[in-house]
Amino acid sequence: MNWDRVEGNWKQFSGKVKEKWGQLTDDDIAKVNGNREQLEGILQERYGYAKDQAKKEIDTWSGSL
Repeated sequence: MNWDRVEGNWKQFSGKVKEKWGQLTDDDIAKVNGNREQLEGILQERYGYAKDQAKKEIDTWSGSL
């Protein structure tokens, strides 16, 4: 799915983000507010992902929507 669509409907997708990455807090999700780069950064912090791995995880997740 196109990230612009996820960003535009962030409130709808935030629950799915929480399902996929359960270590994210509600504050994390509010901070992201649909911004892909913010999500990548938070995934790197919470899960210890490398930047490329965070991008791949998000691509895989968004492609399955």
